[in-house]
Amino acid sequence: MPQTTATTLLIATRESRLALWQAEHVQALLKQRLGLEVGLLGMTTRGDQILDRTLSKVGGKGLFVKELEAALEEGRAHLAVHSLKDVPMDLPDGFELAAVLEREDPRDALVSNQYASLAELPQGSCVGTSSLRRVVLLRALRPDLRIEPLRGNLDTRLRKLDEGHYDAIVLAAAGLKRLGLSSRIRAVFDPAQMIPAAGQGALGIEVLADAAPLRAQLASLIHRPTWLAVHAERAVSRALGGSCSMPLAAHAVWQGDQLHLSTALGDGQDTVRPLLRAEVHAPIADEAAARALGELAASHLRELGAAGYLAAL
Repeated sequence: MPQTTATTLLIATRESRLALWQAEHVQALLKQRLGLEVGLLGMTTRGDQILDRTLSKVGGKGLFVKELEAALEEGRAHLAVHSLKDVPMDLPDGFELAAVLEREDPRDALVSNQYASLAELPQGSCVGTSSLRRVVLLRALRPDLRIEPLRGNLDTRLRKLDEGHYDAIVLAAAGLKRLGLSSRIRAVFDPAQMIPAAGQGALGIEVLADAAPLRAQLASLIHRPTWLAVHAERAVSRALGGSCSMPLAAHAVWQGDQLHLSTALGDGQDTVRPLLRAEVHAPIADEAAARALGELAASHLRELGAAGYLAAL
């Protein structure tokens, strides 16, 4: 680990504007709540560099976190801040998720300079997204649309829309709101129709597993309702094989002490196959129960034929 005192830390972060906002947000929380002085180590990941291919073809979302994990392992930083939806379901040996912050808006957002909703898009309109989950859910809602890949950071994606490459694009509402770009949102999708990705809207903090004192400090940042919800969501993917290229949606919401988990699985190759959907709920008091709920949803998806969908990957 880097030379440190009890009041100095370094955060490894990607250098996109959104990633830096997220790291600075955690930096401010650590200063306000724990009195820690925190610096940032900006990095460019392979996920940021490879923009001409979809993530599912070049290694999945883990490409956004590997270099940050290397910085932790090599002692150049103490913790890494991630959009939780970009974090693989199984972390490498020696790493742990130390905290998850309170979730921002988890919904997907439609961004367009011409059309105010998905329903307003003319037949055959071009919609941009880099997410297989969004592809299969959009196809279920509007099979007539032409869905094209869209890579790059948030500002790059907006620029490509503004240059006329797409009639609309779909982005996470949380990122737009965090950067003060809520005015770009034309519509947010009902989560019942466009189920969010596991962890969407939540920030996760990753550390080395043997950094026990630091993990104890970071535990004070855990937002427990979000922590349990994302454990349930991430357990679905883990139970189905954990692939980053899986077109899977999983989103949990609280109703009293009951956690309601909605899931959907599509076939990224065969657009004719219908979505598989499963919903489960139970009272949840700890991480084990949350994971069990996710595993139950996965078992229901298997009963519906998930194995055949996953074989296409």
